[in-house]
Amino acid sequence: MRPFSLPLLMLGAALAALAADTPPERMLGFSPARVAGQRALEQRFDAALDPAELKEWMRRLSARPHHLGSPYGKDNAEFIAAQFRSWGFDTKIEEFRVLFPTPKTRVMEMVAPTPFRAALAEPALKEDATSDQAAEQLPVYNAYSVDGDVTGDLVYVNYGVTRDYEELERRGIDVKGKIVLARYGGSWRGIKPKVAAEHGAVGCLIYSDPRDDGFFQGDVYPRGPYRNDTGAQRGSVADMPLYPGDPLTPGIGATPEVALSRAKTLTKIPVMPISYGDALPLLKALGGPIAPEAWRGALPVTYHLGPGPAKVHLKLAFDWKLVPAYDVIARLAGGERPDEWVVRGNHHDAWVNGAEDPISGLVALMAEAKSVGALHRAGWTPKRTIVYAAWDGEEPGLIGSTEWAEAHDAELQKKAVAYVNSDSNGRGFFQVQGSHTLEKFINEVARDVADPETKVSVAERLRARRIAVGNEDEKEERKDIRDRADLRIGALGSGSDYTPFLQHLGIASLNIGFGGENGNGIYHSIYDSFAHYTRFNDPTFEYGVALAKVGGRTVLRLAEADVVPFEFTAFADTLGRYVKEVSKLADDMREKTEEDNRLARDNTLVLAADPRERFVAPRAKEAVPFISFAPLQNALARVRESAKALDQARAARGDRPLSPETQRALDEVLTHAEQALTRPEGLPVRPWFRHQVYAPGYYTGYGVKTLPGVREALEQRDWKAAEEQAAVAARTLEGFAAQIDRATALLEKT
Repeated sequence: MRPFSLPLLMLGAALAALAADTPPERMLGFSPARVAGQRALEQRFDAALDPAELKEWMRRLSARPHHLGSPYGKDNAEFIAAQFRSWGFDTKIEEFRVLFPTPKTRVMEMVAPTPFRAALAEPALKEDATSDQAAEQLPVYNAYSVDGDVTGDLVYVNYGVTRDYEELERRGIDVKGKIVLARYGGSWRGIKPKVAAEHGAVGCLIYSDPRDDGFFQGDVYPRGPYRNDTGAQRGSVADMPLYPGDPLTPGIGATPEVALSRAKTLTKIPVMPISYGDALPLLKALGGPIAPEAWRGALPVTYHLGPGPAKVHLKLAFDWKLVPAYDVIARLAGGERPDEWVVRGNHHDAWVNGAEDPISGLVALMAEAKSVGALHRAGWTPKRTIVYAAWDGEEPGLIGSTEWAEAHDAELQKKAVAYVNSDSNGRGFFQVQGSHTLEKFINEVARDVADPETKVSVAERLRARRIAVGNEDEKEERKDIRDRADLRIGALGSGSDYTPFLQHLGIASLNIGFGGENGNGIYHSIYDSFAHYTRFNDPTFEYGVALAKVGGRTVLRLAEADVVPFEFTAFADTLGRYVKEVSKLADDMREKTEEDNRLARDNTLVLAADPRERFVAPRAKEAVPFISFAPLQNALARVRESAKALDQARAARGDRPLSPETQRALDEVLTHAEQALTRPEGLPVRPWFRHQVYAPGYYTGYGVKTLPGVREALEQRDWKAAEEQAAVAARTLEGFAAQIDRATALLEKT
């Protein structure tokens, strides 16, 4: 052995002294003594991840169409269940019988001024080996459209949202008795027929304009990743903002043989998606005023509004049948706290082959589960029970997850610590939304996973992205991003399987994934295939592995923490933004109403309009009164005080360990904090949605409405309801603060 020199001995002593003065590493929910062990566990977890396995699982799972009720959908469920069993999970398939209509008749034809019949089909491509499976493919259609046989003049309505109809009204255009043509985007697809029916339309067509996901964005498939002129977007148009899941059985697990009349979420008018190739002749035939500039797409035609002279005949009929939904549920029992569950899910059904949506996310979940199983076989057992789920029927309306959550509602509300969701995945930036009680926790996870391409953490790359895409009007936001230790996470609306857990049961939830650098022009088409994904999305599956690392750490830390890692100052900070927003919304509406009424009173808009164009001056609106948000502001102050007091109690305790009994008691209190943000009565008009802070918008679908009772009452100009809902939200927040206080009392007591 080479002898140490004196300088090296002195250096070693100095480093030892420095190490002794270095504070122990922190990890939310863990005592400092356990952090190193947890990191070692996660390194072992990472070592078992193999991108080649993700690729082969995708090849197998996306080999044939596997929609809800299909033979290959069942085959996939059985394959996934077999994998989980081989990895050591207690696995079963839970079956529900649910309503899922498929088309019998699809006719869309222009009958004037010239005849044209839409193809309503996507041809096979030689570059895509699975695109020729016509016998198994669901045709282009919208699930939960009603049957119908209607003919009417055509009106182009842009994205078909409420403000678009206001613009048509100003131009003297009425859609009553007519068929509307809307382009995808601007809101969730189910909102378009909903709003059209409210305005008297008898039918609705939805097409994908190339400006949004076709040649305007880049090369089209098969040369590039974007939608070609025959590609069309299937999808559900059920009124999911009313309730998701089986349309026949809201609030309970699906049961067979329920009358179709019980389905409250079906459309009121027939609706059909078409390609932009089929939409072009319709747009060419339209007359009437030229569409506003913002309404114009990228097709080689002048966009007119109508009505007519294009007249369309739409005939649809469906097979209204019950089909089986197969949820794969795999459990790894916790050794210390088996009645506390960490639930992790991704759906397995697709509209057709679904390589990106959802298999890209599912194979990452499977990689997680296999690695967790390997840890267990090597002698490790989680403190808490881990539940992995592969849901069926997400595409038609979050059916599998909703029915399972409704069937097990009492057990989940008692035992579920958190729900972690993923869906599609691709190359690019980390994407996360969720309960802000988990914001600090998921930031810690994101700082510990490296981005495959840049090698910095996925949190650091996301921070750079958010700063880079800002503009001069967003200086305050950029400053917030730079100065704030944690990145803000988005709030959850709807659109994937977290909805029943968070917004119905009040279980804290996260939605995670990667994307933003791969073109997604084949969404819900036959071209969402293994061939497309491995060319344009994540060819090396390194972002699949990155998702597995994020998901795995999230699950492992939730399962292994001494105390569940909820933190409330981030929630209080974000809540303050929401309270400020609804107050500003009322003020902005008041100012705008005053200005609009003045313009109408002074005849300004009429004088400014082109006399040769029809213009209907808007009617004066009711003035916006001053609404008292004092209860809401007082409740916000209470939440802030409670969150701060809990932080102080944690700091005062320092590194002193908690007894197992106190840890369990804290788990009980902290886990149920999110449930304190729900009300059994739910939201106005839609009681299924119980959460008072997060909900999908009644007229946005996927898009979130925060403090939804208050915000939507304001948007609907129901001033009395807005004030009442502010008081309701305030009482809910007071109860939430009281729940935080219980955790503080437990810490102070010990």
